[in-house]
Amino acid sequence: MSVSVRDSLRSQQSPLIRKLADCIEAVWQKTLDLSPYQMPEDLGYVEGHLEGERLTIENRCYQTSQFRKLHLELARVGNALDILHCVMFPNPNYAIPIFGADIVGSRGTISAAIADLSPVRLDRSLPQRYQTALSGLPPVDFSQPRDLPQWGNIFSDFCLFVRPVDEREEALFLNRVQDLLTLHCQLACTSIPVTSPLELLQVQEGQRNYCTKQQQNDKTRRVLEKSFGPEWTERYMTTMLFDCVV
Repeated sequence: MSVSVRDSLRSQQSPLIRKLADCIEAVWQKTLDLSPYQMPEDLGYVEGHLEGERLTIENRCYQTSQFRKLHLELARVGNALDILHCVMFPNPNYAIPIFGADIVGSRGTISAAIADLSPVRLDRSLPQRYQTALSGLPPVDFSQPRDLPQWGNIFSDFCLFVRPVDEREEALFLNRVQDLLTLHCQLACTSIPVTSPLELLQVQEGQRNYCTKQQQNDKTRRVLEKSFGPEWTERYMTTMLFDCVV
């Protein structure tokens, strides 16, 4: 798929999604040594239909020494729904959190915006360096915080899940995600790989738990199944969105 077609999808999406997608890629390029990630050829750019509207999905993926997969997904359903989804999966020999961010926009408004550094430790604690850095960030206040889903126990105490109500809150969310992402990339680059079999096993189990819980997101699954069917959706959920290779 040509770059011009890819960029046209982003240009049609809500301003917050465009800005966050640009921000994520800029931070990655500035702080990480990116290499191409080999994803299934038929899943890089996907088109379908949902209730008579055109559904378009674009995926971009990279990898680094610390991360086995950096995934940025953009999706749009007609003029009714805009989606950004991003996850940074660490290599299993790095005991660092999983960065994730999602935005859902509908007809010019943002209904949900979430960002977190999710712990891979089974006790749900973040490494001390992360706790110290995140505790040092200035507080942010949103008028409409949202409740996490039932399977949301994978998220940290620093998880931000809100419905931004105006441009000020959208800018506040964007700036906080940029801070989280920058901190994460900087700390990840100075992290030391774990070597003990027990630590490796704990990291692998933590990543497996994260992917398993995320695959329980019924809203995502229902949208994809309506457009592409259960079999395709299961493959996409387990090989593109939340593939657990450990």
